[in-house]
Amino acid sequence: MITCFDIGGTAIKSARATSPDDIQALGRVPTPHDDFEAFAAAIGRIAADATGNDHSLIAISLAGVVDSDSGRITCANIPCINGRRLAADLEDVLNRPVLIANDADCFALAEAVAGAGRGHRVVFGAILGSGVGGGIVIDGKILNGVGGFAGEWGHGPISKTLAGNPPVAIPRFACGCGQTGCIDAICSARWLEKLHRHLHGVEASSTEIIDAWTSGDAKAARTIDCHVDILSDALALVVNVVGASIVPVGGGLSNSLPLIGRIDAAVRSRILRKTDEPLVVRAQCRIEPGLIGAGLLGLEQPI
Repeated sequence: MITCFDIGGTAIKSARATSPDDIQALGRVPTPHDDFEAFAAAIGRIAADATGNDHSLIAISLAGVVDSDSGRITCANIPCINGRRLAADLEDVLNRPVLIANDADCFALAEAVAGAGRGHRVVFGAILGSGVGGGIVIDGKILNGVGGFAGEWGHGPISKTLAGNPPVAIPRFACGCGQTGCIDAICSARWLEKLHRHLHGVEASSTEIIDAWTSGDAKAARTIDCHVDILSDALALVVNVVGASIVPVGGGLSNSLPLIGRIDAAVRSRILRKTDEPLVVRAQCRIEPGLIGAGLLGLEQPI
């Protein structure tokens, strides 16, 4: 039995895992932002309540980058763990083995083992929400790259400057990572809103834009056309490079099945491997994929 956690800037969510088919949620507590002792104590209390003081494994899905070489965490929204060798520090405090993975990687693992990616050797899990992220799973194992950045397709100056039919000029927006022209800076939910404002001078939420598009609104249709054109070029390149045969999509934009269908058709028209089978699909692990992924990550470790 292990205790698994999905930790974000707002809450620490937890579960008890005994098998891939038995991962039971335990609840949530607020995330301590500025006090590492309080952060570690919260995890320790939950683990002790779940499994007793048997020094069993803790597996964590974290909204941050885990450097695969040094073990250091980059996590700006939880300052008390930013820059720490978090797994080692928690092991010292809690006297338990600790595994940590990025939340997008855990999402991809959940989909590969328990979701839409079952039966596929190479799964690319894509996040389209407040940011654009992803994770790669090959033969049921997360692919960890140097620096912990494998699967981060949202960052890199590759965004096209002409998009849609007919083509319209699109600026290369500055990204929070410090680069200009990232997919994250144009294709996330927040930046979909900026794209709509750029094209039409109209303020609308991503949900309103998608709802208007599905209702036949011409301006929203133009925005979605450009959005899908930009996103699909980048995602098709990822599929070609990693050889994924399925791309489960999570995040807020995945709630729109028409949008996922549009992206799927566009990506399949751009990749080298031609197939009539769906490639880009809505994720099946809709509830707590981070916890499921963390649980699976821990369960695959030898006892």
